[in-house]
Amino acid sequence: MNRERVTKIVLSNSALIVFVMLFVIFGVAAPRFFSVKNAENIMYSASYIGIMAIGMTFVLLTGGIDLSIGSNMYLSSIVAGVAINFWGFPVWAALLVALVVGAVFGIVNAILISRAGLLPFVTTLGTLIAGRGLGLYITRSTSVDFPSSVSMMGAVRLGGVLPLPIIIFAGVVVISHVFLTRTQRGRQIYAVGNSAEAASKAGINTTQILMTVYILSGVFAALGGFVSVAQLGRIQPNFGEMDELDAIAAAVLGGTSLFGGIGSVFPGTVLGTVMIQMIQAGLVFVNMDLYIQPIVTAGIIFAAVFIDSLRTRQIQKMQRRRILKQTE
Repeated sequence: MNRERVTKIVLSNSALIVFVMLFVIFGVAAPRFFSVKNAENIMYSASYIGIMAIGMTFVLLTGGIDLSIGSNMYLSSIVAGVAINFWGFPVWAALLVALVVGAVFGIVNAILISRAGLLPFVTTLGTLIAGRGLGLYITRSTSVDFPSSVSMMGAVRLGGVLPLPIIIFAGVVVISHVFLTRTQRGRQIYAVGNSAEAASKAGINTTQILMTVYILSGVFAALGGFVSVAQLGRIQPNFGEMDELDAIAAAVLGGTSLFGGIGSVFPGTVLGTVMIQMIQAGLVFVNMDLYIQPIVTAGIIFAAVFIDSLRTRQIQKMQRRRILKQTE
C-alpha cells in the first residue's frame, strides 16, 4: 500500500480515529466512563443537538452555513408552547406547528440565498437575530412552561429499553442517511457542493437543491428544539443560544467539509455529535477544572477544522495528479 493511499484512508476516517482515541483515553483515566449508563446518558444528551447537526450537514454539503438554527428552535418551540397552553392543541399538533415554523424559517433563508443572491453567512446571521427578537417579543423575555404531557416524552422509554429522544434521533439518522446515499436528490446535493457551476451545467436545478437543504435544516432545528423541550420541560429566554455552533462543530468533527461536497450523516455527523457529548462527559469524569473544559473542547474542534483543511488540500492534490496523468 503506497503512502498516498494510506494518507487518504487516514484522512477519510479521521473522525472515527479521533473518536476511538478519546474513548480509550477517557476510559483508561476513569473506568466508570465505560459503563452502559454513561453511554446512554451521552446519547440522550446528544439527541437534540444530533438532530440539528444533521440538518446542518445538509447545508454544509452545499458549501453553505445556517447560523439561525438556535433562534429557529427557540421561536418554533415558543409557538408550540403557545399552541398547547393557550390554543389547547394536543402535543402532536403542537409538534406539527413547530415543524411548520421551522420550515418557514428555512424557506426564508433559502429564498434570500438562492433568489436574492445573498451570502449564507450574512443571511442566516440576520435571521438568527430576527428569530431571537421575535421570540423574545412573544414571551416578553419570560420563561414558557410546558405541561407534563410534553416532559413525559423526554422520560418515556420505547418498549422499556431506550428513551424516546434517542429513538427519534436514530430515526432521523436512518432517514437522512438513506436520503443522501440512495436518492437522486441526495447525489445532487453533493454535486452542488463540489461545484455549483458544474452542477448547473449538468442540468441540476441548484435553486431547488438550496431550497431543499435549508428547509431540512429548519425542520430539523424545530424538531431538535421540541426534543430539547421534552427533556427540560420549559423554555428560558436563552434557550437555543450557541447551539448552532455545537451543531456546526458536530458536523465538522464528523468529517463534513466546510467547503462543501464532503461529509456524511452516518457515521460522520453521528460520530461528531456523540464525540462532543463524550468529551464533555469525559472531562467531568476525570475531574477537570470546570473553567478549563471549554478550552479543551475548543482545542479539539480547532484540530478537527485543521484536519478538514488538510483533507481538502490533499484531495485537491490527488485530483490534480489524476488529471495530469490523464493528459500525458
